[in-house]
Amino acid sequence: MIEYRPATPADGPALDAMARKIWLETFERFTAPDNIAAYFAEAYGPDGKLIRDLTNPDVAWRIACDRGEIVGYAKLTPPFLPDPAMTQGAAQLSQLYVAGSHHGAGIAQALMAWAADTARAGGATALLLTVFEKNPRAIRFYEKFGFVHIGDYDFPVGDQVDRDLIMRLAL
Repeated sequence: MIEYRPATPADGPALDAMARKIWLETFERFTAPDNIAAYFAEAYGPDGKLIRDLTNPDVAWRIACDRGEIVGYAKLTPPFLPDPAMTQGAAQLSQLYVAGSHHGAGIAQALMAWAADTARAGGATALLLTVFEKNPRAIRFYEKFGFVHIGDYDFPVGDQVDRDLIMRLAL
């Protein structure tokens, strides 16, 4: 049975390891090893953004655990996109990751429902996210929830710049 709960700083190492694994499974084939190393140096590890955000009061977390193992998570943040007209009144789903071993178990749907409910409860009128243009599974998932493509975002991975789609869901 899947248990859902807020993430705590104590979850940091396990959450970090799980996120790294999923990132590699999803994006490694698109990225050179030196760019992966540069990105991981910023995003992961004991001084990385993921672990730092566990203590950030502006970031909301929901993790999914199967027999104590973290198998998914969602991270809700204030918008970081540069266009104020696009971000006004919105919250941003910065990450939604589910382990491949648990695809099809309803975890992504539960985490998405949590993100929308949490954003709405915080007064947001929209939920934004960015998704890599070469991740059709994720794009289809977001479209099923009603997200629409409203723009593009340059996502740096080392010295490589990937095109992410900016998607929006009216709440």
